[in-house]
Amino acid sequence: HTMLPAPVYYRTVNTNTLKYISLLTLTLQNAILGLSMRYARTRPGEIFLSSTAVLMAEFAKLITCLFLVFNEEGKDAQKFVRSLHKTIIANPVDTLKVCVPSLVYIVQNNLLYVSASHLDAATYQVTYQLKILTTAMFAVVILHRKLLKTQWGALLLLVMGIVLVQLAQTEAPSSSSASGGAVAATAAAAGAPEQNRMLGLWAALGACFLSGFAGIYFEKILKGAEISVWMRNVQLSLLSIPFGLITCFVNDGSRIYDQGFFHGYDLFVWYLVLLQAGGGLIVAVVVKYADNILKGFATSLAIIISCVASIYIFNFNLTLQFSFGAGLVIASIFLYGYDPSKAAAKSSGMQAPGASDEEKLLPRV
Repeated sequence: HTMLPAPVYYRTVNTNTLKYISLLTLTLQNAILGLSMRYARTRPGEIFLSSTAVLMAEFAKLITCLFLVFNEEGKDAQKFVRSLHKTIIANPVDTLKVCVPSLVYIVQNNLLYVSASHLDAATYQVTYQLKILTTAMFAVVILHRKLLKTQWGALLLLVMGIVLVQLAQTEAPSSSSASGGAVAATAAAAGAPEQNRMLGLWAALGACFLSGFAGIYFEKILKGAEISVWMRNVQLSLLSIPFGLITCFVNDGSRIYDQGFFHGYDLFVWYLVLLQAGGGLIVAVVVKYADNILKGFATSLAIIISCVASIYIFNFNLTLQFSFGAGLVIASIFLYGYDPSKAAAKSSGMQAPGASDEEKLLPRV
């Protein structure tokens, strides 16, 4: 009676379970964050300052990652301090390289709040998929990467789908006023930003552009560095906090002086801060168990959940044109993630090259 070695046994049993857990986690993270941001920015009552929420999310991320690094170092305080000193202080060039994405992420997260304030959750979710196009373009320009014909086709489908979704919303002012309905009225009365679709669209496009740049920058500059995911996040958050503070006082300085830093905060805002902080870290953990097809499923399910939830929560008016546009975006996500050579290698039992590289990168969601 022979038994499988424990590590092999657990690997074979757990691989599928981990895939399903990662699918569920990525889906919920994608859908719930968009819906929660939209609700937080349009609900009745005092509206919080989004720049402060972005900064608090960085603080939460820093504390979480410091704890995880401490855990990694065997809960030894001396080793923990030595490791931090070696990575952050004794290696200033590497730390300075991280300055660029730190600033980019702060601006990107602020833009996402602007977008969520002015676009309904379903349109926001679909439009933000344009980051696939910007990432691909930066990969071609900076990394000189060659795209497959299917991927060029997928990018074309993606743009067509997003254009259809945007036109579906702008061509139907009566439906959009209905979809904004009571939510927009109560939000306006409470001092929330007045709905400006064009501003929301430009903010989403800016966030997509920055997301694409940050992801490829990581791949170009930081690939191959012997630094754990959590230590890299400590670097990022440490450098993001000063940028976040500057953003707070440049954008909302007078309001912070008048109303206080935590004006409009309640349990829901703190939940949103933790969701934004924890979401990216959870994705960093599960992404290694998720292949491109699975990530495509997660994003597509998140779009569908956002659309259905928006109908019930925000009185969103789902038109045929919007559905068709969203369908094109979902199709493009699958087509972009499909690599015929990798699929052939998988079916013949070979390991496709470069599979583990993705785990070292950390473009945060």
